[in-house]
Amino acid sequence: MNFDLSEEQRLLESTLDGFLEAEFPVASVREFYDGDADLDPGLWKGLAEMGVLGLHLPETYGGAGLALLDLQCAAERFGYHATPGPFLGHALAGLAIALAGNEAQRERWLPLLASGEVIGSVAIAEADNRWQPEEWNQTLNDDGTLTGSKPHVLGGRSADLLIVGLASGELGIVDATQGQVTAMAAQDLDHTRRVATVEFAGAEVDRLPQGAAQSERLRDAALILLAADAVGGAQRCVELSTKYAKEREQFGRVIGSFQGLKHQLANLALDAEPCRPLTWYAAYAWDNVPNEAARAAAHAKSHVTDRFLQIARDTVEAHGGIGYTWESEVHYWLKRAVFDRTYFGGPRAHRRRAADLAGW
Repeated sequence: MNFDLSEEQRLLESTLDGFLEAEFPVASVREFYDGDADLDPGLWKGLAEMGVLGLHLPETYGGAGLALLDLQCAAERFGYHATPGPFLGHALAGLAIALAGNEAQRERWLPLLASGEVIGSVAIAEADNRWQPEEWNQTLNDDGTLTGSKPHVLGGRSADLLIVGLASGELGIVDATQGQVTAMAAQDLDHTRRVATVEFAGAEVDRLPQGAAQSERLRDAALILLAADAVGGAQRCVELSTKYAKEREQFGRVIGSFQGLKHQLANLALDAEPCRPLTWYAAYAWDNVPNEAARAAAHAKSHVTDRFLQIARDTVEAHGGIGYTWESEVHYWLKRAVFDRTYFGGPRAHRRRAADLAGW
């Protein structure tokens, strides 16, 4: 059995690499990082025109009709380039409607999400870092509206549409442009993916008919996409460390010739390489092996994002003193690693869930 990517998936990755290197290089990431925006309009428009925003959505509604494995290829390249914007939340919003919505909901929203005309996100988390569907506690008012708040909403200030996690694992669509929805910037570490706290004051909610049946599947997709971002970020960290070791000189020699640093760089590569097939299999299982998908997603999220953070820390150390400065670019990936590790729950929670699913 061939577990490598197809030629089409490789082409998708190389096309995205070329676009991001040309249109949003590290200098642009630095400029974005020092600003206060949720997204760059030009970058978002370019991704929409390439069809990236609708890769996973049905062709009937303007998408490409591809699988989660294809979407994770895009997420991996975004991690590699530290691409800013609410891609994760947007992708999950479209996926939620495609999985759990009725025909009217799909016809109304999916073409707009695929084209990027409407920006989507998910308001899933509860206070105290509770992310799992069984932990959601928001209930609707007697008139079917929603009053309350949701933290950690990716790109919440720019979102036009929100998928809200409700009690009993239900999901609902909220038009974020209505006056009863207010998004306030929250403190964040990774400025390429800004989060907000969203307040609902009697906001109208359009419930997704299959929300309770599909909420865990949506959660698993999120874990896989975060792991994919971490795979790309880890690859970039290994390359940055290796490049620096070949250029920086001390005592008349490039530092890459020192045995201690050679071992450190080798360990970086050894840590990073197994992360890719683990994530690929999780995406493959989500698409094709439903009875293994939840455990594979939990394994990928817990292990890959944990390794990414360690790799990013070691990358800072491999750069010496310059690695600890704002001028160095390596801190973008360190902070991205922290985001990937904590968003949708940390490694400990998902390792525990994977063990439970395995019957351990």
